[in-house]
Amino acid sequence: MKIKSGSKLRNFHQAKWDEEVIFQLHTPGQRGIHVPEAEQAIIDEVGDGEGGIPDAMLRAEAPTLPEVGQMRVLKHFLRLSQQNLGGDLNVDIGQGTCTVKYNPKINEVFARNPKAAKIHPFQDESTVQGALQVMAELEHFFKEISGMDRFSLQPSSGSHAIFNMAAIMHKYHETRGEGDQRDELITTIFSHPSDAAAAAVKGYKIITIYPDSQGFPDIEALQAAVSERTAGLFITNPEDIGIFNPRIKEFTEIVHAAGGLCGYDQANANGILGITRARDAGFDMCFFNLHKTFGAPHGCGGPASGALGVTGELERFLPAPLVDFDGENYFLDYDIPDSIGKSRSFYGAFQVMLKSYAWILSLGAEGLVEVARVAVLNNNYVLKKITEIQGASSPFPGGERRIEQVRYSWEELYKETGVDTHDITFRMADFGFHLWSSHHPFVVPQPFTIEPTESYSKDELDEYLDGLRHVVEEARTEPQIVKTAPHNSVVHKIDESWFDDPAKWACTWRAYLKKHG
Repeated sequence: MKIKSGSKLRNFHQAKWDEEVIFQLHTPGQRGIHVPEAEQAIIDEVGDGEGGIPDAMLRAEAPTLPEVGQMRVLKHFLRLSQQNLGGDLNVDIGQGTCTVKYNPKINEVFARNPKAAKIHPFQDESTVQGALQVMAELEHFFKEISGMDRFSLQPSSGSHAIFNMAAIMHKYHETRGEGDQRDELITTIFSHPSDAAAAAVKGYKIITIYPDSQGFPDIEALQAAVSERTAGLFITNPEDIGIFNPRIKEFTEIVHAAGGLCGYDQANANGILGITRARDAGFDMCFFNLHKTFGAPHGCGGPASGALGVTGELERFLPAPLVDFDGENYFLDYDIPDSIGKSRSFYGAFQVMLKSYAWILSLGAEGLVEVARVAVLNNNYVLKKITEIQGASSPFPGGERRIEQVRYSWEELYKETGVDTHDITFRMADFGFHLWSSHHPFVVPQPFTIEPTESYSKDELDEYLDGLRHVVEEARTEPQIVKTAPHNSVVHKIDESWFDDPAKWACTWRAYLKKHG
């Protein structure tokens, strides 16, 4: 691997263990620890631990768990950790629309404190007043940030929050006698795919608006799409290509005039905190991903949490319970007659809320605005540098400047060299980087998506850019190195036909054995 003098690119090589899954390490009789049997005096006092369990709850056979020695377990999981990359280890701006950014470690200390980590959801409300206060105050922050009148922190994620919005939309029209009539949901091709998917799960027919020549959602197509069947609009703004729609208020007015509701997907709000508000753009509902914008780890490192806000008119439809304060005590209010009902077990992911609460308090109002400004600055710096690389482009002329991310294209490089976006993704892994392409379908040809966030320094951005430049040069001079990558990473190419064949899917070891032996 030849790296140019002066480049910030590192000579990276990842550990590769070819590690088996834990079930394949099973050796009958091996144990990590031997749990001593209870003394007779303890058995006499509390029983054998099984006698009080109803027969219907007892397994007929012991679970087929792997039997593995303690040292082997330790080696197994440490080896797996060496085969991973993440936001704390590498420059992860190539994760695209998922906003993988720095999550302050002091907030992890708060969340792991037994006062937070060991709260049980069945505890009496009088014993969790502090937790309920955090939830109530966090809701207040979100109301200020969005302009909405009420928030639920119950949804498990952004996609779950979208499903909740779809359920609220349906309940709203149902109470007006139009539940069956209004069965169409409008979204845009560059909004998050969950906006269409979650609404479809709720039963809505999806109408998708494509961009005009400038990259903005086509307002004429919207005008043609609305009708007496329109339930509403779910839209991301800025969309996944990073372009902010300056006519967004017109969009909400068109939908409102047709009798629909408008839901704002603000999963990635890094670039607009303190700059724009959902209420001011005419939205009836919005949500934030705490695990993207508000300083908690992304869902896979999470768990996740989607904060769902509505205007006063829709408050009565929110999922129960809501956190309230009677002047003396905080409590969970289940008395919401028109509620869509409980949408998950218990209330929500409190430790995620606590991390976001601490993150917001540490920044303050001015700090939140600074987050947006730096995220936009970083993104536009990267935009300028990438579009100077021969073979890369940023489609749609209306978006000369973008907000927090950009969907770029390698189409020119592909036509010149035959190296495609997947090849470049695998080669970037050889330098410790991740590069994401796009949601399907690929509306932008040969896409790749960059979202720098506010977390990264100029040096780190330059390191990533040097990685892109190096791979592009290899595509022209030694294309086989790129097309046969990765060479230094544990990432590997797979037969993608599996993704399209449910008969091959195996989400558990038991399912794998059943399907593939």
